[in-house]
Amino acid sequence: MDWDNARIYLALYRAGTLRGAAEQLDIDQATVGRRLTALEKSLGARLFLRTPAGYVPTPAGELAAAAAERMEQGAEQLLRQMQGIDERLCGVVRLAATDSVARHFLVPALQQLRETHPGIRVVLSTSTQLTNLTKREADIAVRTVRPDSPDLIARHLKRLHTGIFASKSYLKKRGQPEPGTALKGHDVVAYQRALAPHMVDQVCGESSANADVVMEVSNGLILADCVQAGMGLGELPVHVGESTPGLVRVWPERAEPYDMWLVLHSDLNRTARVRAVADAVIAAYGAQ
Repeated sequence: MDWDNARIYLALYRAGTLRGAAEQLDIDQATVGRRLTALEKSLGARLFLRTPAGYVPTPAGELAAAAAERMEQGAEQLLRQMQGIDERLCGVVRLAATDSVARHFLVPALQQLRETHPGIRVVLSTSTQLTNLTKREADIAVRTVRPDSPDLIARHLKRLHTGIFASKSYLKKRGQPEPGTALKGHDVVAYQRALAPHMVDQVCGESSANADVVMEVSNGLILADCVQAGMGLGELPVHVGESTPGLVRVWPERAEPYDMWLVLHSDLNRTARVRAVADAVIAAYGAQ
């Protein structure tokens, strides 16, 4: 199998449509169709059934997908290993984190990195979704979950805490919540249940069964903005809540701990530019 055709086949296998595969690969649909025809001709087998719902793999197509995925893994491993022996302090490093982590920790770290190593260009992606480092969606990730993959290296950065925060205007209007009442008579802003179900059902260990969950968001900075706007109580990282103007910490004795981890693939551990970015992130957490 020609690898270039195989990667196009994999995109079609995963997307199910010519359009979806073309968008993944940033090529046109006609090219996807031509490459599929060439691959089927070279293998002497029909790989897909064309249906109104999309492209459905045949039994031969399932076998081809397994082989193509092994080729993909080999290509990704080769690229990581070649990057792993790169001693140049220049080039691109892709860094993944959440928006609040990026604002409070990474931006200051990357500003300092820029002064020290101007040849390194960081591509920063912010999302609540975990990036796949094995598939090279990022080179480094800063996350709250320690990985269990033996191919990944995890460095503990810091133990942080969340607390309950509200705006001064909200507390003036609604008053302080009473512990043990499941936040009766209060409004709550939380993460979407699919992202953090426990943060919809409780706030820093206090049940929110009697509260009105007025909004669920997918973004930590928007959550802080909603609390700042007086929409309700919210559980925020303490460093976020205390640095947001107009917020007051409710029940300061209540705190939920969480750990931050720096994660990178073991193949990239000795790449100079990756190590430089990792060291800058580690230093930022140590400084704060």
